[in-house]
Amino acid sequence: MPDVAPRITNRTFKGMLGWLGLSAVVVAIDQLTKWLVMENLRIGERVDVLPFFSWVRWHNDGAAFSLLSGSGGRWFFVALALGFTVFIIYELRRLPLDNRLMGWAYGLILGGALGNGADRVLSGYVVDFALVHYAGWHFPAFNVADSALTIGAGIWIGSMILEYLSSRRSRRTNSGEEMAE
Repeated sequence: MPDVAPRITNRTFKGMLGWLGLSAVVVAIDQLTKWLVMENLRIGERVDVLPFFSWVRWHNDGAAFSLLSGSGGRWFFVALALGFTVFIIYELRRLPLDNRLMGWAYGLILGGALGNGADRVLSGYVVDFALVHYAGWHFPAFNVADSALTIGAGIWIGSMILEYLSSRRSRRTNSGEEMAE
């Protein structure tokens, strides 16, 4: 049976290091900002910074947008973060060195998953602290890890769209050349 698992070569490892470093920076900034919030704000406290932005200290034991909050899904979300971690590291091993766009996506997603995953393991909830609001409307509070996950997912989706458009254009070009012959 052929070995389908990608091998880690010295070149692959060096390529992965940059993206793993990005993840580590995301985790460090995420944990630092959450620590600062926990040291300076009481749970539920809100400090208005701008007419549309406030610092808050909210604890979220659910997923994004407080989905499944109060359901006791702590270990489910920890398992989900671990699953994403394994998947992203596997994908990083396979990633061509010149595919920087997906490297950014994977690095940000991994950092976000690890940042929020660490919160869940250590305290059972995620600290959210950035609140965007306007005229009575409130976007769900979020943190650095949430931002990294969202930006990484956006890059991933954008990359998939670009790849699709490129392959579609390539198919049209190839079929046009064949028709001309």
